[in-house]
Amino acid sequence: MSAEAVNFYNTLVAMLALAALAIAAGLVVYRMVKGPEAAAEFGNTPLWFAWLVALVAMLGSLVYSEAIHFVPCRLCWYQRIAMYPLSVVLLVGAIRKEAVAKYYGLPLALGGLAISIWHYLIQMNPSLEGGSCDPFNPCSARYVEMFGFVSIPFMAGAGFTLIAVLLTFYVRASNYE
Repeated sequence: MSAEAVNFYNTLVAMLALAALAIAAGLVVYRMVKGPEAAAEFGNTPLWFAWLVALVAMLGSLVYSEAIHFVPCRLCWYQRIAMYPLSVVLLVGAIRKEAVAKYYGLPLALGGLAISIWHYLIQMNPSLEGGSCDPFNPCSARYVEMFGFVSIPFMAGAGFTLIAVLLTFYVRASNYE
């Protein structure tokens, strides 16, 4: 990929990450204003959107490693271990309209979010890295830094956040069915 294409891609996925956080915040505020019954209005839709977010995040990470040739660090791999199954679990749950998908998806999203937060903190404070990461491919390395603060773990964390909020809405919605 050319440098211009990589820069365009970085900008695009950084803006998607910021949009994901804005949507998650909007949904949380909506829930707080309307009350717990408000989530029932959405039905099965949050599960489909959560799957779409997981799919975009999975494909986005594959573009970074396979097309742009960024080598994932150890914490990137752990985030992928949480995100990739989400794209399958949420799709099956959405197709079958199974409430159990939320019970599998929410722990993966929250675990992935915790890893993303830790990874982002390591990028902001490399002294936190310790000796657990590969010295030739450290977790503190920033392949992407858009708008001065959006990095790959930030993007992953935004995806995990939106998925967790959407699944929380699905949990609420399924309680009223």
